[in-house]
Amino acid sequence: MVFKRMLGALGVGAPTVDTVLATPRIQPGGSLAGEVRLKGGDFDADIEHITLGLVARVEIEHSEGESGGLGEFFRVQVSGPFSLRKGEDKVVAFSFGVPWETPVSEIGGQWLTGMAVGVRTELAIAKAVDKGDLDPVSVEPLPSQLRVLEAFPQLGLQFKSADLEVGRIHGVRQDLPFYQEIEFYGRGGEVELTFVADQGGLEIVLEAGGRSGDAIGRFHVTHEEALRTDWVTEIDRWLGRLTSGVGHAAPSHGHYGHDDHRGHHGGSGMGAAVAAGAGRRRRRAGPRRGRRGHLRGRRRGRRLVTVRTLRARAATP
Repeated sequence: MVFKRMLGALGVGAPTVDTVLATPRIQPGGSLAGEVRLKGGDFDADIEHITLGLVARVEIEHSEGESGGLGEFFRVQVSGPFSLRKGEDKVVAFSFGVPWETPVSEIGGQWLTGMAVGVRTELAIAKAVDKGDLDPVSVEPLPSQLRVLEAFPQLGLQFKSADLEVGRIHGVRQDLPFYQEIEFYGRGGEVELTFVADQGGLEIVLEAGGRSGDAIGRFHVTHEEALRTDWVTEIDRWLGRLTSGVGHAAPSHGHYGHDDHRGHHGGSGMGAAVAAGAGRRRRRAGPRRGRRGHLRGRRRGRRLVTVRTLRARAATP
């Protein structure tokens, strides 16, 4: 995959850059590798640095409703200073690990409606900085995440949309300043699914409306336990408690996967469900229901900090 552009911000005759991704599909906690290929322009240039940033579209709640925009959540410098001669070709190879909390943007080859994740190349020459366009990167779920996702269509819940919400989930350790909500509909309502992953496992947060109001279910499992757990049974049991009016606003602490139920781990079925759900998705009118206060805890009137000020940083290789 090659993305080519002219560094217009640096003037006519400036160098050009191609960002070539060797791994256009990644998973949370995986590695993104490729090359930044430069072609010298009409003059010698002193390059100060080349930096790559992971960028995503996020939603921010405020008093007037919601607004969205692109925010950088991870940043890594892949080159220090060097000289690029007139017309010279130069290749800068890179490989870096992406955060475990990187949001999923694709399932079974189907892009999730509402998601925008990509990499942006930043080149600094003589105090001038050019930031390129967002070059899409497909982020596929971890096997442990896919195992959970595959349960939803089996329960009659269809994919609706996904987005990133700036904020913190109450009681959950997060490294990134946002969390992903994957929304499903069916069985008389909507269910929102959030993953917060790390190297050791998953925090799985479910939110839905019940007879007694909105309720939250939480499951904390290792990746291995997630693969062994019968999520159809676990999620169905949690939904059953909602319809009976049990468990209002109380976490449902998860089953830790001690059974040996193993279903299809492929992903083509979930991808088809995503495609079908996206095809039937209706445009939402008006503001979304204000249920996220349960997840975030009370904000006490404080403004949320922007993604840019809270982004995770990586050291120069």
